[in-house]
Amino acid sequence: MSNPPQARATNIPDLELLSELAPQLAQTFVSIASDIALVIDDSGVVRNVYTGAEPLAGSTHEWIGRPWTDTVTGECRHKAELLLNEALAGGVTLRREVNHRNQSGNDIPVAYAAVRLGRSGPVLAVGRDLRAVSAIQQRFIDAQQAMERDYWRQRQAESRYRMLFQVATDGVMVVDSQTLRIVEANSASARLLRRETDALVGQPATIGMAPVTRAAVEELLVTARTTGRPGEIRALVATDGPTGLNALAVDVSATPFRADDAMMLLVRVRVADRPGLTSAIDQRLVDFVEHTPDAVVITDSHGRVLMANPAFSQLCDDPDRRGEPLGRQPYGRTIDELLGDPKRQLPQILTEVRRHGIAELRQVEIGHVAGLSIQVEVSAALLAEGDQECIGLMVRRVDQRLAHLQPQLGQIASAVGRLAAQVGIVPLPELLQETTDLAERHLIDAAIARAGGNRLQAASLLGVSVEYLWLRMRHHGMAPDTAYPSSLLN
Repeated sequence: MSNPPQARATNIPDLELLSELAPQLAQTFVSIASDIALVIDDSGVVRNVYTGAEPLAGSTHEWIGRPWTDTVTGECRHKAELLLNEALAGGVTLRREVNHRNQSGNDIPVAYAAVRLGRSGPVLAVGRDLRAVSAIQQRFIDAQQAMERDYWRQRQAESRYRMLFQVATDGVMVVDSQTLRIVEANSASARLLRRETDALVGQPATIGMAPVTRAAVEELLVTARTTGRPGEIRALVATDGPTGLNALAVDVSATPFRADDAMMLLVRVRVADRPGLTSAIDQRLVDFVEHTPDAVVITDSHGRVLMANPAFSQLCDDPDRRGEPLGRQPYGRTIDELLGDPKRQLPQILTEVRRHGIAELRQVEIGHVAGLSIQVEVSAALLAEGDQECIGLMVRRVDQRLAHLQPQLGQIASAVGRLAAQVGIVPLPELLQETTDLAERHLIDAAIARAGGNRLQAASLLGVSVEYLWLRMRHHGMAPDTAYPSSLLN
């Protein structure tokens, strides 16, 4: 195999006659085609330096009489030696990039190519200043890093919104790991499983699941109990009773935790994302978290706030904090300090959640601005799915919840009065059923109107999941009798 430098040497003319004109050639190259030109003798010492109209560095005149390799940075000495050796051996060189030291402390990148003027003549090294190119590359890198930071900030924001949304809507059950029966459940799980909350206690954890997925859910629970590690599967909740012919896809996760001296399982049930709707759902869950009247907050195990929605800041016992958007909450302070807790009830709820996994609908008096106090309902559940144990809380003003229902009472009473006129004509069970349906239709209609057509907010006003609202609307003929539509969350 031939040596590449030797091959290049045979393809160039003999430049021996130009060796005496090396300084003039260097000056000419600088004036027409380069930013710097060096004349270097066969021992590697710089004999002449010429720069263009824009000085390359203020100290280039000091290079004369010094080895060229001493003018470059330490990591580039090897490349400078290779370029000189290649020029001495083969006559011409490939382009190589080296960095020169600068008095300002910033290295100067230069791309050099060199040619030897004859067998015994000097080496003429001609260079192009790469600072402009380097600046463009650095701006590109900075822009790319900024995009990556924005991307991860967006991902973290989406994660915060999704966690807050799940605190507000997920079904949570505490299950005895030995018997696999429900010890306690929140109202969201009761809505998802089409049962009353009290009726769930003592039932198998697979209650409400479609028959085809019950075995898989039970296997998930047994595996979590045996391995001590959390797990998650996709399952189906029966929506038409025990047959399970119509079912709703849900994600079921099971996380082991210790409650007093017993091992328990924290089971979460959430409606599964539907293919093709993820981006739309993400935007709508953002709208839900931002605009729901219920305060949603996540704290660490000591009650310090980690994330919260704007409704939480409205409840804070600090007028300067109220109305702050998500992302600017007073993180690091404890929830009882922020809300005001004269009776020290919130720490008791947090302790109960740490011990038992869940605390459902506790009436709490919190302090408010100007020394006033208000009554709220607090429900909380353990979030033990990550490395850090957290607690998710829902806080709803009692007067706010009642205010949603109060304007409807007069209209409902009038409708019930009309039904009462049918006593003696229609059997009592039918009258009761018609009264219930009438009230439900009326309240659903009023909630949707109050929410401006947004069914997520309407479901929040009614205290039910959006899927349950959809099913009841279908039952009353208020929605098309079709599969779960993409417009449901509009």
